[in-house]
Amino acid sequence: MNRDYVYYEFTNSLCNECEKVIPAKIIFKDDKVYILKNCSKHGEQLELLEHDIDYYKNKRKYDKPGTSSKTQTEIKNGCPYDCGLCPNHDQHSCIGLIEITNKCNMCCNTCYASSGNGRDLNINIIKKMIDFASDAEGGHGEVLQISGGEPTLHKDVIEVIKLAREKFQYVMLNTNGIRLAEDEEFVKELSQFVGGFEIYLQFDSFDDKIYNEIRVRNLKEIKEKAIENLNKYNIPVTLVMTVERDLNDNEIGKVISYGLETKNVRGVNIQPVAFFGRQTKNIDRKNRVTLTDVINLIEKQTKKMLIKEDFVPLPCNVERVSLTYLYKTEDGFIPITRANNIKKYLPYINNTFTFKIEDALTNGRDIIFGCCCNPLHFLKDFKKFVPKDFMSWDIEKRSEYVSNNTFRITISSFIDKYNFDMKSMQKECVHVITEDLKRIPFSSYNMIYRDRYKK
Repeated sequence: MNRDYVYYEFTNSLCNECEKVIPAKIIFKDDKVYILKNCSKHGEQLELLEHDIDYYKNKRKYDKPGTSSKTQTEIKNGCPYDCGLCPNHDQHSCIGLIEITNKCNMCCNTCYASSGNGRDLNINIIKKMIDFASDAEGGHGEVLQISGGEPTLHKDVIEVIKLAREKFQYVMLNTNGIRLAEDEEFVKELSQFVGGFEIYLQFDSFDDKIYNEIRVRNLKEIKEKAIENLNKYNIPVTLVMTVERDLNDNEIGKVISYGLETKNVRGVNIQPVAFFGRQTKNIDRKNRVTLTDVINLIEKQTKKMLIKEDFVPLPCNVERVSLTYLYKTEDGFIPITRANNIKKYLPYINNTFTFKIEDALTNGRDIIFGCCCNPLHFLKDFKKFVPKDFMSWDIEKRSEYVSNNTFRITISSFIDKYNFDMKSMQKECVHVITEDLKRIPFSSYNMIYRDRYKK
């Protein structure tokens, strides 16, 4: 190719054809960020990484050293072929994910897992996996996602959540919402877990034509009924939007506004489509939705209620996750990041997806030495968002306050073989827990390992 680009840094990637690890460069070209690969057999390959050069260059300023955790495999073949975790991995499991079934009552075009017909994991196997995931984090597991397939189809799903709550601070149930809409008694059962539990609800659009394209089924009314039932029992919800170019990328702002206006919706997680699973045919990689593309779309579609500067890289994975937190005022929701220099508060932010008011208050009080700013300033800034007697409330009252007075927007850009960058892979902190008791980064699992675990 013509050398009409600006070189930024060297890395390693995967060849699009043979999927071997090959040398690559991160380059700036046409106001975008690309990865330029060079395979001795298949030649040069140019793949889009990001739409915003400034964000890409500045994200490392938010990077924090990884949190150590146990490893399960040795280094033999090199990343990403030693997953387990291996000692080369730079981050612990911010989120562990257990797929308790690969059965599903849908057949989505974008499904990472290609779910459909399959089997349920035995409850005893699931218990071993939960215990392993907790032990790998030193007995202090933060977040466990119960997933599938469609996990609500598992006959022991309530028991699985109970087991997970015994070992993890927070449990999420990843679901398409069909059972939540059709079975109110099941939703009522779920309400027993409020305080350390939420629903991670697939929510892509307000248009059944779009759902038919992405999910091959009319789902608009099902999503609305599921949220209605969850609200009856004050169960927190995060809306999870898979975004595809020229399909639903014009609805991102609308989904955010809906979440802000709807009781017990704690946030929105936006996931640009990654090219693995069923999403591998007729793909337009040159026009893929990227993390910074989503940020730009949010600014445009919310008419600058949210702006690019409101979003900061997640310190434990600056490569692939960006977020903002909002708090409720008399004038509506305002981003915490807008009024504060988040970089100076990095010592108080744990390496985790989970931002808890209790942790922020405790960290700001306890971390005195080795800090880049005065912890009293942090507490002063942060306490203006929190009632004075918040820490004395019971867990259900605190949960209800958080659900209705704070809001998070996260953007998670997963890695496929085309946009594979070694730094990103070794920082990924969402880890699939396998039956043979390994932890495999989510993207790596879907690119390389999923077929090995299919039965």
